[in-house]
Amino acid sequence: MNKLGKININNINLYTFNGVHPEEKRLGQRLEIDVEMTYPIENNVRNDDLKETVSYSDVFKTVEKFVNSHSYNLIESVANHLLSELLQNYPTLEHIKLRIRKYSAPIAGIFDNVEIEVEGGRDNGRS
Repeated sequence: MNKLGKININNINLYTFNGVHPEEKRLGQRLEIDVEMTYPIENNVRNDDLKETVSYSDVFKTVEKFVNSHSYNLIESVANHLLSELLQNYPTLEHIKLRIRKYSAPIAGIFDNVEIEVEGGRDNGRS
């Protein structure tokens, strides 16, 4: 039986200029990103060697570089394209779930954030 562990990077904070409204593109806003990666840790990590796993430092750098070098109107687009980028760059990952939170959404009301969640993997043709 193939066992699957999780590697999570939580609350990656990045300042971006994504958004539909001109003030969002001009002033920017903070995004917070969680990356949940399914990887067979129990089967693959045997010798305490980084080569046996996925470097979360590299994943962090990939997320940071992608978000800082792309601009979209919708954080849904950020999420979908980032998911594809991660699946392409880290083929040993079985599944990835992303949660992206936007704190300065232009909504007239009191709320903490807006969150988008997407996921995909080798098992559902999303790669």
